[in-house]
Amino acid sequence: MIRILTDSASDLTATDSARPGVYTVPLSVTFADGTGGLDGVELTADEFYAHLKVDKVPPRTSQPSPQSFMTIFEDAKENGDQVIAILISSNLSGTYQCARLAAESCDFEDVFFVDSRTASQGEAILVREALRLRDEEHLPAHAIVAELEQLKQRIRVLAVVDSLKHLQKGGRLPAAVAIVGGALGIKPVLALFDGAIHLVDKGRGRPGALVAMYRQLDKLGGVDPAYGYTLLYSDDKQLTAPVHHYLHQNLHLTGGRVGQIGPTIGTHVGPGVVGVAFVIPE
Repeated sequence: MIRILTDSASDLTATDSARPGVYTVPLSVTFADGTGGLDGVELTADEFYAHLKVDKVPPRTSQPSPQSFMTIFEDAKENGDQVIAILISSNLSGTYQCARLAAESCDFEDVFFVDSRTASQGEAILVREALRLRDEEHLPAHAIVAELEQLKQRIRVLAVVDSLKHLQKGGRLPAAVAIVGGALGIKPVLALFDGAIHLVDKGRGRPGALVAMYRQLDKLGGVDPAYGYTLLYSDDKQLTAPVHHYLHQNLHLTGGRVGQIGPTIGTHVGPGVVGVAFVIPE
């Protein structure tokens, strides 16, 4: 069997997580008062955002322990399974390196690592495609990984955020860039690609920022309908409504998924986020 291993930063839906052979290793989030816990195990997204709204000191995230990976690798080795590990961008977290060290420590060689170069629902796109290639195309592990390495170059996450202060405090953006988010009601538009977070546009208030995000979608050539899209939100699902309307009315896209940004990524982007994860056309 080919196991698909990911981390909680992928924000998999309950449906995806429940599919056979899917394993998720949680990162942890700790608030200033010492509370928190494992992402998705001891701390739900709703609990996280409720705490975040009243806590003036930003929480911190921690990568998984090597033992959490070793447990899965040792079990796979014992059962003769292969593992494809699809993990958060190595530029954003030490999780990828931790998993590689864990495989070396337990002498497990039948594992294929994919540095997703993205996170959240961008990472989840790769997980779903790995499952499709495994279950529908019946490809061997090495062929699945080759396909994922090509696909990850086309994955984009675009999002409007209320403020850049969470990213700046977490060291993901320089202070000079973070100042943009606090100027005269300006809302930043971020893009996650090539392993890093980029400030790609901005707009006056949320409506202006959404228009700027749609402009970025057009610049990228739209959405490859073969992979669908996932609407993203942090603490308010209703914020996805205008984005869904634009994708449906202007880009003539149907279906799509809705995914909540979990505690790990939420620590760095904060509340009030809305966006979309998708694959650009070839």
